[in-house]
This record gives sequence, structure tokens and C-alpha cells, in this order.
Amino acid sequence: MTAGDWPEVAVVATPETASELEDWLFMAGAVSVTFQDKNDQPILEPAPGEMRLWDDISLIGLFAQAQNPDSLISSLHLAAYSSGLAIPDYELRALPDAVWERAWMQDYRPMQFGQNLWVCPSHVAPPNADAINIQLDPGLAFGTGTHATTALCLSWFGRNTAMQSKPFDGAIVVDFGCGSGVLAIAAAKLGAKMVYAVDIDEQAIMATSQNAAQNGVLDRLTISQPGCLALDNADVIVANILFEPLTTLSERFSTMLKTGGMLLMSGILEDQVDELQMSYNSWFEFGPTTVRNGWALTTATRRPK
Repeated sequence: MTAGDWPEVAVVATPETASELEDWLFMAGAVSVTFQDKNDQPILEPAPGEMRLWDDISLIGLFAQAQNPDSLISSLHLAAYSSGLAIPDYELRALPDAVWERAWMQDYRPMQFGQNLWVCPSHVAPPNADAINIQLDPGLAFGTGTHATTALCLSWFGRNTAMQSKPFDGAIVVDFGCGSGVLAIAAAKLGAKMVYAVDIDEQAIMATSQNAAQNGVLDRLTISQPGCLALDNADVIVANILFEPLTTLSERFSTMLKTGGMLLMSGILEDQVDELQMSYNSWFEFGPTTVRNGWALTTATRRPK
């Protein structure tokens, strides 16, 4: 362990022991504790108020940079003794120092969606300067195109550029659950005259504003909390959120969309599609569903009101 390294302590836990082991790491001086899945077991949509954990968990305690290993081991033993906890099996390892705000650049590269739509990080020149390019760096809010659900939506956008260079030309679009704003920005760059980007997360609202300004489309975005959105003439709604909230939004989406308007819903698993569509059948006619890595994008058209 060199002078610039950050000591890490890794310990295996179960849902029953995770809390006490987390307390043990913090008592020993950890500056942060991260929960990681040990066996690649997905956790999807905990119930309200539920803290659901994997069956086998790796807890990673990060300690102050350049801390002496012998001193850290003593702190771990003292914290266990003070807590009445038997010393668990743990691994002490070194996390090399790095310029963390740049580390992501090694793996984040331009991504193409369809024929003419790209999402590009700011440190790389767009592969096709004449394409529709969205400049976006990973940040605090969800959505850069790397997750299957975002990619499904962007791919749907991109497929339509093959038929029409500006498939949202003159349209009013709603990005419901905007996250980073990538879908709202894409809609604006694909011709939408106004995009309403809404999210319950203030970090998402801030990220969308910053990213829209960076891409030169802030003047065509109205960014707010969902409760501030009052609309009955949208041409397109894109909702890349989760199954549970989507099941509660069918009537609201039906009032927001004009007759013939298009609804795109993602953030759902393939085996949730049928149940979700049942919530919308009174107002919508469903079209094809696209699947990627077990996640789904389902599309629908607003029936006449």
C-alpha cells in the first residue's frame, strides 16, 4: 500500500448482518460504505418503505487516504470489541489514487442510435459531425444511453430518423421522468418545438437544465416537477421510469395526449408488459414492443377522446 492509496475493507454480509457490519466499518473510521451484489442478483422495485437487499452482499468500507494499515487494523478490532461483535473475515486492500472525475472517460465512448443520432461525451469529437449529436457526460442523474431502457428509447428515436431527418418536427413532447434530460434533448434536436421535461428528483431537474444548455436547446425545454405540468395537447409522451408508477399514470397520460398521439413507455421488464398494457387499454391502442436484455419498450397510440 503506497502513500497515495485509499484503504478499503471488504466483508461479506447477509441481509441479517449487513446493518451491524456497516455500523462496524463506520465506527472503525470508514468515510463511506458501499453495498454491492456478490452474485449478480437483480433487485427491482422494492415496495414503498422496503429496504430490500441481495442474499449475499459485499460491504466495501473506504477509509482515509494514506491511513497506516496497522492503525486501521487496530481500529477495526477496537470497533468490533466496542460493539460486542466477533471480528468477521475481511479483506484489506488498496484503492490506488486517481483523478476520479476523469476515470469514467476511459470507457465512455460515443454511442450511435439508428442512422443519424449519436450521444457523445464531451472529451471525444463526434464521429459524424453532420449527424444529430447530443453531448452528454455521466453525472448525478440517470440516463446517458448506456442502460438498456434509455437505449431502447433512443433507438426508437434513431430508427425514425431514417424515415424523416426531424421526426418530431413541430411536435409537443413530454419527457416524463427526464433524469439527465437525454431524451428531452434528443426530442428537441429532432425537431420538437417544445419539450416538457419533468422529474420528481431535483438533481434530475438541475442536470437536465445544464445538459440542455450545453446542447443549445434550453430555450425549447420547460423543466419542472410533474405536479407543475398541465397539458392536454401533447403529440408524444416518453416515460422511461418504473413499472409501479407507470401503472398509476394511465389516465393522466390519456388526458395529456391528443388523439393519435404517441406514448412510449420503458423502464419495465419484458414480463411486465402485458400487465402494464391492461392498465392502458381503455385509452390506448398498443403497437409493437421492443426488448433488450430483458427490458422492454412498449408503444401505444391515443384513441379518439
